[in-house]
Amino acid sequence: MSGSSAGIPPAVFVSHGAPTLLLEGGPAVSFLAGLGQALDKPSAVVCVSAHWETDAPSVSAAERPETIHDFSGFPRELYAMRYPAPGAPGLATRVRDALAKAGLSCAIDPGHGLDHGAWVPMKLMYPAADVPVLQLSVQPHRDPAHHLAVGRALAPLRRDGVLVLGSGSAIHNLRALRWGADKPEAWATGFADWLDHKVAEGAVDDLIHYRDRNPGGTRAHPTDEHFLPLFAAMGAGDAAQGRRLHSSFSHGNLGMQAYAWG
Repeated sequence: MSGSSAGIPPAVFVSHGAPTLLLEGGPAVSFLAGLGQALDKPSAVVCVSAHWETDAPSVSAAERPETIHDFSGFPRELYAMRYPAPGAPGLATRVRDALAKAGLSCAIDPGHGLDHGAWVPMKLMYPAADVPVLQLSVQPHRDPAHHLAVGRALAPLRRDGVLVLGSGSAIHNLRALRWGADKPEAWATGFADWLDHKVAEGAVDDLIHYRDRNPGGTRAHPTDEHFLPLFAAMGAGDAAQGRRLHSSFSHGNLGMQAYAWG
């Protein structure tokens, strides 16, 4: 899979799974490991991560982003992992300016590193850590329409080879995880099927109002933060209709679907 035209990457949403994804293997790991090769190598990555929550949009501008181990109680080898990719301070300024042009305020954070929503998929996609990467935060108190607008403001960056990568989860209900289970429950597959169809149809309004338009929406996402990066990617894709890149489940009902626009 290459960009929508030469040198222009699509905007992509991936599900980053549990922090242990890197240790577990499985279909989602194989997919992410191949995704970086399938895409044209981007000039940089703007990662909208579900694990950086702020009141208003913030963009990271560290020269050498720290690898943040924002989890506890997992195997020791996870805490030894590092992802030493360079940052992109100049791109951070462009992100801030692009959002300002769209009427959205954005702060620059010179010290924020890469949380596992960013470095876990990036470590699989670009293991050489040779692609500059920065993060853009989500605002869980704001609705999906806000994040769609954020993504639309970022769309022009793709013309310069920037990959806008939303990283969250297609289905994220931690109380519904079934560790060791190899099959999802019907409510989870039902929401995943609905999401596939709505993305393919470009049914933006249905997706924005997913809690009202799908009876399983609230069960799939008791809180919004892991779904919001999907809307940023959809907006950045500059096209309503998207396509599914991958579908699988982890730990029973954790949706690992991925989509692309543009």
